[in-house]
Amino acid sequence: MDYCLGGGDGAAAIWSAPPDIDLDGDGVFDGVRMDLDGDGLFDDALGDTDGDQSADFAAVDGDDDGLPEAISGDDGAGGWTLSGAAPLRWFGIDGGQHSGLPADVDGDGVGERLLDTDRDGQADRAVRADGAAGYVDTDGDGRWDLELTDDDGDGAADAVRSAPGVAPRTGRPGEGLGDP
Repeated sequence: MDYCLGGGDGAAAIWSAPPDIDLDGDGVFDGVRMDLDGDGLFDDALGDTDGDQSADFAAVDGDDDGLPEAISGDDGAGGWTLSGAAPLRWFGIDGGQHSGLPADVDGDGVGERLLDTDRDGQADRAVRADGAAGYVDTDGDGRWDLELTDDDGDGAADAVRSAPGVAPRTGRPGEGLGDP
């Protein structure tokens, strides 16, 4: 089975190893045991669900109880979703629903990194690649409610305002924006 791993610095390596674990219980090895979370145990795995001999999902056992807490799947567009079942859905500022990558939430031509913190398949956080801005869906309706900006580049939000198309609210982090 082939798989590609990177260290977060943009470099990646392609590896190949024979499957050594049966992840779906059908009696056929379809995964490679690994230490993806760096705990020194081979309790995580990369698996091949479609039989093409390439890894298309990862299972990570973060608390070492033998059960994966995080399962990520290749969404077919170069990104990985937590659900592993379908591409992550997201709304643009224009109100249109989209799926797949790249995700240009605000329509500025620069893709945002999407996060699905409640694992419902709908993005609820979007962060610009340069980290200078992000969007938050605070009520789970799929629409961006707040825009956060990091004006000084220190990685912390310096200003919070209503996302475009939402009733105006402005303030600084921690001020409690209240009702519009």
